[in-house]
Amino acid sequence: MTDTQALLKTLDFQLDIRSDNESLLYDATLEARLAYNETIRLAKQGVDWDAIPDRVAEDANLVKNTTQRVVAKALGAMENYYEYDDFGQPSHTKDGEYPLRANYEEGYNLSLTDDGDVAFRISAKPYKHVKGVLKGSDTHLDILKTALEGEGWKIGTAEALFHNENAELHVNVTNTEQTVRDKQDSRTLIGVDVNEDNVALTALSEGGVEDTLVIDFPEIKFERHRYFTMRKRVQNAGKDSIHDTLEGREERFVRDRLHKVSRHIVEWSRQFERPCIVFEDLKEIRDSIDCGTRMNRRLHHLPFRALQFYTSYKASFEGIPTAWINPEYTSQRCPMCGHTEGANRNKKRLKCKDCGHQDHSDRGASVNIAVKGVKKLDWNVPALNSLPVVRKVRRQASGAVDAPTVTHPTVRGYQADGRMGVSD
Repeated sequence: MTDTQALLKTLDFQLDIRSDNESLLYDATLEARLAYNETIRLAKQGVDWDAIPDRVAEDANLVKNTTQRVVAKALGAMENYYEYDDFGQPSHTKDGEYPLRANYEEGYNLSLTDDGDVAFRISAKPYKHVKGVLKGSDTHLDILKTALEGEGWKIGTAEALFHNENAELHVNVTNTEQTVRDKQDSRTLIGVDVNEDNVALTALSEGGVEDTLVIDFPEIKFERHRYFTMRKRVQNAGKDSIHDTLEGREERFVRDRLHKVSRHIVEWSRQFERPCIVFEDLKEIRDSIDCGTRMNRRLHHLPFRALQFYTSYKASFEGIPTAWINPEYTSQRCPMCGHTEGANRNKKRLKCKDCGHQDHSDRGASVNIAVKGVKKLDWNVPALNSLPVVRKVRRQASGAVDAPTVTHPTVRGYQADGRMGVSD
């Protein structure tokens, strides 16, 4: 049994500009930045959001539908601030270039050449175009060519931008006929526990826990604190333009790391029979966080939802369904006997006050998430007589690297590989 749903994927390309006017595209990204700033300024002033697109379009030297897409993205940033507060309130004094967002066949166009390349034409300014061919990975080019030629595909908005001074085009394509297996038809549930410096995964089937993994990414917490410190210093010095530049670098850094981690989660999940990825529904988590000023800042800025979203849509393209459960008490419950109390957990160590079971606290939470997923699907919960040793990997620039593990004695007997203990 399958559910049919539209699946979105972003394809990244470099622009090989052959119209001898690359400066025109750069000028358009500066104009897009002005449109973005004006949108944020009007929104902060309390102007009706429905009236903002027309007001901004009157003065912007851009194709009208392109201006509307830039305005929509800016208002989306304001909406995210009010709902999630991931990166603080958007600034209306951004400096430098801003992505030129355009609709397909209005602000930009694509076509196949006789040489097998994909040609582009971007309406950088009214009646002024930038032309050339796309360069990029074979995988992304193959997907785009399929979307241009085949049925069941839709090419959507794209963003022209400069990354490390190189012109790029990021194109959204949608497969309207891609199928995702119904979660009721799954055989393995992957419990995902997202934390400040790692994500813990547990694969649970009717036979018990198949495997478990903790993916460390401490650099995200470190870099966010470093950027926060730098922004405070330049803000106190009155250098708002540098403040905005640092904020943009932080967002790009975090987004890049989250995409890498989400790919690792999906790749790891694929090894199991008919997997279903289970997340905690953390939409309201910020409303319940009150741990003091410094800790509130750290926890309110955690990209929980972003990592879940990236993982979910990447899983969908592999046909893997996702499910959501109530996060209540997942970090306090003993995965072996079910005893639940706050004293069970001490930082990264879980020690049950009832049965004495010891575990990596985040791995224990991922087991509980998978168990809740089993209950939500109305399956029989398997007996958990033992848990495998926790294996850790750490995300680095070159990919995932195995991290050393330390084992400790446990009360609950031997682990799946014959050794006792769990890792730190």
